[in-house]
Amino acid sequence: MKQAIKLSELTQSIQRTLEHSFSDHLFWVIADVTNHTFKFSSTVHYFDLVEKDSRSSAILARMSARAWGTASAKLANFEKETGQKFENNINVLVLVSVNFSGAFGLQLNLYDIDSTYTLGHFERQRKATLDKLVIENPDFISRIGDEYITKNKQLEFHPVIQKLAVITSATSAGYQDFVHTLETNANGYKFEIHDYFTLVQGEANASVFVSKLIEIYASGIHFDAVVIIRGGGAQTDFLIFDNYLLSRAIAKFPIPIITGIGHHKNQTITDLMAHSVTNTPTKAAEFILAHNRRFEELLIAAHKRIVIKTQQVFSHHTNNLNQQKTKLLKDVFRLLHGHQRTLMNLSGSLSAMPPLILKNRSRDLEMVSQTLGLKTNELFTTQRNKLAHYTSLVNMMNPQNILNKGFAIVMVDGRIINNSEEVGIGSELQIQMATEELTAKITTKKKR
Repeated sequence: MKQAIKLSELTQSIQRTLEHSFSDHLFWVIADVTNHTFKFSSTVHYFDLVEKDSRSSAILARMSARAWGTASAKLANFEKETGQKFENNINVLVLVSVNFSGAFGLQLNLYDIDSTYTLGHFERQRKATLDKLVIENPDFISRIGDEYITKNKQLEFHPVIQKLAVITSATSAGYQDFVHTLETNANGYKFEIHDYFTLVQGEANASVFVSKLIEIYASGIHFDAVVIIRGGGAQTDFLIFDNYLLSRAIAKFPIPIITGIGHHKNQTITDLMAHSVTNTPTKAAEFILAHNRRFEELLIAAHKRIVIKTQQVFSHHTNNLNQQKTKLLKDVFRLLHGHQRTLMNLSGSLSAMPPLILKNRSRDLEMVSQTLGLKTNELFTTQRNKLAHYTSLVNMMNPQNILNKGFAIVMVDGRIINNSEEVGIGSELQIQMATEELTAKITTKKKR
């Protein structure tokens, strides 16, 4: 029979060996957290620590771990300092001891966690993404000091923002706050909101988020702005907004983007690339209302300026008219006074002149009457002589007198002819003489 030992004996041997090698030894370990669970009743965290290949993401090492008591309080303090829940898929630096029991196997016990390492890890990832955005996209992303200049930031808002495309989660309470703030605004502004619902957490969903931006652009709707909304959450919930492809799409997007993604610490890369940044969905709505209010105030101020300017112009012209009226009245009065004086002088002159004028006019009329009688007699004599001359001429031209002198009138078909070419051999002629009319027929024609 083969020599054998009990399993408990083997585990005890392993335990003694491990305790001899690792007893009273603590190790700072860098790893990713997976399979995390938390027992509220006992305040114990159970999780695995894994190391992945940086190129293939293949798991190089895995160990189970747990934290309770003081260690559990350390994790709570970690969450408070970083704003990041202790949960799956975060990279941590933890202080652990190696523990082995026959019942539970090999485990790591957590004693402490370094908050600054996790914050630094997030910051290093964030900086690498920002550097990549600037280096690979110089046409629409640049950096001046601590500020990032993007194509989206350089766009101008329309004077009034009314037509909105909103990217958010369908179950987001922040979205309801956003809509409620807009719809109940005290100024009575109206908005047209188009919803583009998607998942707004988890870096793996960044490509779906980008597709929503493409859908907005392809809609053909002339939106005044795009609003990105989500509520608060752990820092890993915002990793989607540090994604390179999403940040690049926002920096280049041709419609101004407003963010209100509910964070209270550092801005995400999406915030740095977008046109305007607010901390919460409600603040995003208030930003839009304030923008519209500024435009309304400009209109009100312009209206006031127009009213004041109009009143000034009317007042100025009224004063001018009054001055012109006063001047005109003075000029008319002076003119009338001058004419009145002239008329009075003329009246005095006229009162003395009528007898002399009448005498002179009477003498002139008498001379005109005499001249008119002489000229009339001369005119009548001249006209009678002309009339007698014309009468003599008319009598001489009388056809009857011509016929009496032996002339005749030749006609064809009642029409007087004076050209022999108008008649031919055999034509009948009517010949009118002084006392008779003859009818003749042409028998011969010859040139004279």
